[in-house]
Amino acid sequence: MDTDTARIAAWLVAAYLVGGIPFGFLIGKMRGVDVRKVGSGNIGATNVFRTVGKGWGLFALLLDMLKGFVPTYACRLWGGGPSWLPLAVGVACVAGHMLTPYMGFRGGKGVATGAGMLFALVPALTGVTFLVFAAVFAASNYISLGSCTAAAFIGVAIWIPCEIFSAGWRDLPQCVLVTLIAAFIIWKHRSNIARLAAGTENKIYLFRRR
Repeated sequence: MDTDTARIAAWLVAAYLVGGIPFGFLIGKMRGVDVRKVGSGNIGATNVFRTVGKGWGLFALLLDMLKGFVPTYACRLWGGGPSWLPLAVGVACVAGHMLTPYMGFRGGKGVATGAGMLFALVPALTGVTFLVFAAVFAASNYISLGSCTAAAFIGVAIWIPCEIFSAGWRDLPQCVLVTLIAAFIIWKHRSNIARLAAGTENKIYLFRRR
């Protein structure tokens, strides 16, 4: 294995292992709650928010975002190698979150980690996407609906020929990959979508409970 290939492999493996850190599960354990056995059974921030507490859920959200942002941004600064490597590192982080090697390759739904990864690559577009999420969540109190809407938005908006959005970063394969990630995030929410259609999805009130 030549030096460049070894460097690329090292970045991808490290990103996958960092992305796989199950912060939601660990926070739950710290608080005496196994989030796999309560609520939705998911180890992501939403279930922590619902079953452990709002503050802890927001903390899990921040950590899940950081594990997508930090490796991706670090690779942009110091990774060297091909232009696609930072995106590949970000995808490895998201894959680690969704299929964590520390918990039998089961994990969260990838929204927060994907947002962190994309913020490192296309911050303006990610900021607009967050506003879309926030607006849908505020109007509906469904995090899953906000997440799916935001994923659908960025999967389409990444194709808009706008330099402010792209930050000089994207090309055709990268646009395709971001759209595929967005589609996979929506697919991971298929049970939530079914509950939304049936009217049985749980609402989350960030500031007050009705």
